[in-house]
Amino acid sequence: MSSNAPAAESAKKPAKSKKLIIIGAVVVLLLVVVGGGAAWFLSKRNAVDEDGEAVPAKAAEPAAAPTFLPMDMMVVNLADNGGERFAQIGITLELADTKTADLVKQHMPSIRNGVLMLASQRTSDELLTREGKEKLADDILREVSRPLGFDVPAAKSQKAADGDEPQPRSRKGANPVRRVLFSGFIIQ
Repeated sequence: MSSNAPAAESAKKPAKSKKLIIIGAVVVLLLVVVGGGAAWFLSKRNAVDEDGEAVPAKAAEPAAAPTFLPMDMMVVNLADNGGERFAQIGITLELADTKTADLVKQHMPSIRNGVLMLASQRTSDELLTREGKEKLADDILREVSRPLGFDVPAAKSQKAADGDEPQPRSRKGANPVRRVLFSGFIIQ
C-alpha cells in the first residue's frame, strides 16, 4: 500500500499545476486583450497628425453661451375681483446671442406692453401655482418672439379650448429667444 500512495500523490500534483498554468495563461491573455483595446481606444482619442501635432478628438462643438437680457421690474394689477391685488414681476430673457439682444432692445416698448397686458389678465390664484407661472412664461415667450418674426405655437390643449385657427407661418430656423426666466415674482 505504501508504494501506491506516493504514486497517486505525484500524479495529482502535475494535474493541479497544469490547471494553474492554463488559468494563469487565460488571465494573462485576457489582460493583454483588454490592455490592447484600451490602448487602441486611447490612441484614437488622441490621434497625432503627420506633423506630430495632436489632433483633437471629434467632439460636438460646445454650444455658444447664451445671452441674458434682464427687463425692468414690472408692477401690474391682477384680474382679481375688486382689483386690489397686484404682482411685481422681474423677467430675464435667455437669448441665442448679443445680436438678438440688440434686436429685442429695439422692440422693448412693444414687448413690455404685451407682457403687461398678459400679466394683467391673470388672477393671483393662477399665478400662485407653478403651472400658472409656466403658462405665463410660455405666453411671454410668444409675445417676445412675435416682433422678431417667430411664432411660438400655443399648447395643444389651449388651442383646442380656444378654437384658434392655425397661426401664419413664421421665419425659418430656430427661435433665438430660448427661454423666459423669472428673476422676481411677488404677488400682494
